[in-house]
Amino acid sequence: MYIKTALGMYINYFLLGMVNIILISNMTSLTGQWSTDSAGISYIISAIGIGKLLTYALLGRLSDKLGRKPLVILGAVGLAIFLAGIPLAPNYQIAFVLAILAGVANSALDAGTYPGLVEVFPTSSGSASVMVKAFMAAGTGLLPLMISFIVSKGMFYGYAFFIPAAVYFLNMLFLFTVPFPNHRTMRTPEADQDDGSSKFLSEPIFKKEGLALVVIGFTSTGLFTVAQIWLPSFGQKVLGMTEVHSIKLLSYYSIGMFVSVLSLAVLLKKFLRPVTVLVIYPIITFVSIVTVLTIRSVEIVSVASFFVGFSTAGIFQLSIATITELFWRKKGTVTGLLATAGGLASVVMPLVTGMLSKTGNIKIIFIFDAFLSVIGLVCAIVVFYRYRKLVNGHNEKEFSKSDEKGMNKIS
Repeated sequence: MYIKTALGMYINYFLLGMVNIILISNMTSLTGQWSTDSAGISYIISAIGIGKLLTYALLGRLSDKLGRKPLVILGAVGLAIFLAGIPLAPNYQIAFVLAILAGVANSALDAGTYPGLVEVFPTSSGSASVMVKAFMAAGTGLLPLMISFIVSKGMFYGYAFFIPAAVYFLNMLFLFTVPFPNHRTMRTPEADQDDGSSKFLSEPIFKKEGLALVVIGFTSTGLFTVAQIWLPSFGQKVLGMTEVHSIKLLSYYSIGMFVSVLSLAVLLKKFLRPVTVLVIYPIITFVSIVTVLTIRSVEIVSVASFFVGFSTAGIFQLSIATITELFWRKKGTVTGLLATAGGLASVVMPLVTGMLSKTGNIKIIFIFDAFLSVIGLVCAIVVFYRYRKLVNGHNEKEFSKSDEKGMNKIS
C-alpha cells in the first residue's frame, strides 16, 4: 500500500547523496565565484551542519505531533531552493544562508523519513533504514559522472545543481499525492507486545545504550563527512592526482557504500542484527584509514577509499533503527536527538578539519578520522552488550523472522 510513499522518500535521499558532495566537487568554480579558498568551502559545508543542529530536536517533536508527510515535503522544498540558489549566489554570505537552509531541510527529511520508513515497513526497520544509504550512495556515485560530462562539454557548472533541484521539485509534487501511515494509530511489533509480553527483559536506559547510540550518530556522521570532504584533497596533495581524477576517489567511496548496503540488505535478514554491524564496521574503517595513511599508491588508496565507503555506509541509519527499536514510544524524538548529534558532527568536522588543513599536512586530518572510528567502536561495544542483556532470546528470533518478511516487501 505504501510502496510509492517509500519510493518518494528514497528518491529524496538519492538526491541528498548528490547534495552531500556537490560543494566539494565544484570547489574550483565556487572558490572563484565567492573569492574564497578550500577552507572557506569547508565552512560553507559546516553551515549545513549548523542548520541541522539548530532544528533536529524541534523537527523530531513536530514529526511526532504533525506526522511524517509535512516534514518530508518541507525537506524536499528546502533542498531544491538550496540547489537552485548556490550557482546564482553572488557572494559568500548568501551562500552561507542557503547552506543553513539546506541543513534545516536535511533535518526535516530525517525527522520525517526515518520514523516514516519504520511505519511503512514496521517489521523490517533496520533493512528499510539501510536502503536510505543505498540511494544516497547511488546519488553520490552519479554526481561525479554528471560533473565530468558537464565539464567535457564546456557547460555552465550550475547545471549539476539545477538538474537535481528540478527532480526535488517534481518529487515534492509526487509526495503530495501519496498516503503516509497514520503515525498515531500505527501498530508496531513493539506496540503489539506492550500488553505485558514485552520484547525487552527490562526497560532500556537512555543514559546507557541511548547515549552510546547518540555518540555513534556523531562519530558515524563525522567519519563520512571527513572522507567526503578531504579524500579528493588527499589525492591531489599526497598522491599528486589532478582535480578531475581525485574526485574519482569519491566514486570508489560511493561504490563501497552501495555494495555495503546491498550486502547488509541480505545479511540483516539472514545472519546479523544491526547492533552486530555497529561493532564490525568501525574496525574496517580504522584499518582502511591506516592503509590510506601508510601506503602512498593511487591504486591502494582507491581500494581503501572503497572500504572506507563500505564501512561507513548505513551506520547512522542502523543506529537510528536501533534507537527507535529500543525507545519506540518516542521514535521521532529519539531520531531527532540522534540526528542532532549527527548535525553537530556536520558542523564540527568541517571546522576542525579546515583548521587542521592549514597546517599543510593533510594526513593529520585522517589520523583524526581514525580516532573517531575508535570512539565509535567503543560505543558500539557498549550498545551490543546492553542490547544482548535487554532482548529476550526467543523474541529476538521472532523479530529476525519478521525482518526477513519485511525485506521481501522492499524487494
